[in-house]
Amino acid sequence: MERIISAKPREEDAVLDKGLRPRQLVDFVGQDKVKDNLSIAMAAARGREEALDHTLLYGPPGLGKTTLAYIIAAEMGVNIKITSGPAIERPGDLAAIITNLGKGDVLFIDEIHRLPRVVEEVLYPVMEDFALDIVIGKGAGAKSLRLNLPRFTLVGATTRFAMLSPPLRERFGAVYRLDFYGQDAIEIILERSARLLGLQADGDGLEEIAKRARGTPRVANRLLKRVRDYAEVMAQGVITKEVSLEALARLEVDSIGLDDVDHKILRTIVEKFGGGPVGLDTIAAAISEEADTVMDVYEPYLLQLSFLDRTPRGRVATRFAYEHLGLEYGKDKPEQPSLW
Repeated sequence: MERIISAKPREEDAVLDKGLRPRQLVDFVGQDKVKDNLSIAMAAARGREEALDHTLLYGPPGLGKTTLAYIIAAEMGVNIKITSGPAIERPGDLAAIITNLGKGDVLFIDEIHRLPRVVEEVLYPVMEDFALDIVIGKGAGAKSLRLNLPRFTLVGATTRFAMLSPPLRERFGAVYRLDFYGQDAIEIILERSARLLGLQADGDGLEEIAKRARGTPRVANRLLKRVRDYAEVMAQGVITKEVSLEALARLEVDSIGLDDVDHKILRTIVEKFGGGPVGLDTIAAAISEEADTVMDVYEPYLLQLSFLDRTPRGRVATRFAYEHLGLEYGKDKPEQPSLW
């Protein structure tokens, strides 16, 4: 691979995208089915001069849900307001946000599955009828007031689709799942990021980073920045294959992107619990991590690699996990005790 990424970033890209996020759908790499459906929906909404239907994006973290929300607002030519499910604790918090929305504006709620139930109940008429019901006063003198709202677009993002209540899911007009990216797509993302960061990198150096990016743009950009640091200090700022390999070895990221925590999870299951089955909470306690972190951040990629199986009794390490760790599958595996 002979391509060289210029060390001079494009001026317009540097201005528009300091955070490496694409601002237009055409610049968004990967997720082709989602992009096609979104482009059609947005073109139709613009043609009717209406707000886009409420949209739900779900999938593992780091795949571009927040970026797509920004792109929707930019493509529709409207403003966007950003919040998250845990930040909206009371109905009054939600009312303060939505009453400041203009016609067609985008309200992005990240981790929407963590909305309190009392807030979710208030959100139903807001999404369906664009009306906010407010109770004024207490006791016998309390009055109900309905405020009409401009038509806006709610974009929700979640890493746990199953935790959304059915009434909330059904009020989204479009639901899209984001999948892990292929290596080719990650390399294109890295080339763009290198250009925006003003890095000098060859294709082989970026390829090594892409192999270890876990199919996730966020991870790819994080690794690129750490390799950049190493290159600036140890290699005159040029990212080559050798520089990438040395930097990634220092970061303890192996050839397929597994880091120290991934190896701890696999070795805990294999060495402490005989390959499983073992419960999620037990694994988390054994490696001193939160159970939610293990399930949301680490497990999806291990499952994609077929290194783990989820069973009713717990997590089980597969033959592929043993082979990657250099262990013989089934050797000295203790028998599970009988229940009787």
